[in-house]
Amino acid sequence: MFSNLKLNARTVYIFIEFSASVFFAMMFTVTSLYEATVAGLTPVQLILVGTTLEISAFVFEVPTGIVADVYSRRSSIIIGYILMGLGFLIEGLFPSFLPILLAQVVWGLGYTFTSGATQAWISDEIGEDDANKLFIRATQIGLFASLIGMGLATLVGANNVALPLQFGALGVILIGVTLAVIMPETGFHPTPREDRTTWGHMWHTFKQGVDAVRAKPRLMNIVFIGLFYGIYSEGFDRLWVKHLLDTFELPVIFGNNQVAFFAALRVAGTIITILAVRFVAKRVDSTSPLAIGRAVLIVTAGISVAMLGFALSPFLILSLGLYLVIDALRDVHIPLQTAWVNQKLDSNVRATVHSMFGQVDAVGQMLGGPIVAVVAAVGSAVASLVTSGLLLTPALFFIRRANAQSVSEADGEMVPAD
Repeated sequence: MFSNLKLNARTVYIFIEFSASVFFAMMFTVTSLYEATVAGLTPVQLILVGTTLEISAFVFEVPTGIVADVYSRRSSIIIGYILMGLGFLIEGLFPSFLPILLAQVVWGLGYTFTSGATQAWISDEIGEDDANKLFIRATQIGLFASLIGMGLATLVGANNVALPLQFGALGVILIGVTLAVIMPETGFHPTPREDRTTWGHMWHTFKQGVDAVRAKPRLMNIVFIGLFYGIYSEGFDRLWVKHLLDTFELPVIFGNNQVAFFAALRVAGTIITILAVRFVAKRVDSTSPLAIGRAVLIVTAGISVAMLGFALSPFLILSLGLYLVIDALRDVHIPLQTAWVNQKLDSNVRATVHSMFGQVDAVGQMLGGPIVAVVAAVGSAVASLVTSGLLLTPALFFIRRANAQSVSEADGEMVPAD
């Protein structure tokens, strides 16, 4: 009935990127604030919420991948957005611990329906080369859209912190409903059985990645770096807002509107991140593993020190400045890590190795959450944040080892053949 309403695949992909960025920015601007104030979650509960989300996404990755591979990428994406919106709606309507835990399971399930399926769908529809170009354009559009979402959160949440979460959730559900009407699928062919995402395939992928990594000692060190990045991150992600609320009396801007304060902080972080990424892109030689490794060393040390300062600072302005430093450095680390892993990697194992690093990060987050939760249970949010900062420091040892290996590799290449 709606066949005549199908739009061009490029237009639909831009619609997805723009609308999802707006609505998710609306929700993410207030989620931590909502959980800490309206729902009144304790530090332990906040961390358990994050760990539940990570476990949900990890467990459901395989069965939902089968839907996208076997039946339809389009159907998988539509289901995913409806479930993600439903998950956030549950959280926004029921501000207590158990419903919020349930919401993480639902939205984690929804996320796995879209994970990888959206990129695969657009690549099938317009071709890989055109899709790669579109990804860059869509990322730029999404960044602009996220700023719009932060602004909307400020307006909608002026008197009720839950409203941006509820409105954003309904918006995400609406994305799924709209896609059911406008989204084409002409290039889909079921994935051959041997290429489908299954538990056996996931293990095979991980083993292939391990074999490729073991052949390059530098990459083996980077695996441990990625693991510790996953371990430390959960505590900071879940507790930084509560720490600010519990420790300081926040300045009142735009009237008595806490949402406006955190939205402004996130906008400032986004702008600083853009500048920081541009700076690093100009100053770091992306063709040199050693240059990237030295940059990663500085970034990692900076994050760890800034986290300790953020947790222990008695001054609001210093804590806010350190938060912005942490936020920018974390975003800078992502492309550096990707480029570092990608260096001198055989093309036939590149995708496998990158997939394995994603699994390592997920495992790290699932390990880190309970560790920080125990600290929060016997201590405080400050103790948990200090612990998170310290949990990142072992990565410095492995970064130095990786850099030493890069020097050895470079010296080996300089030795003339007999």
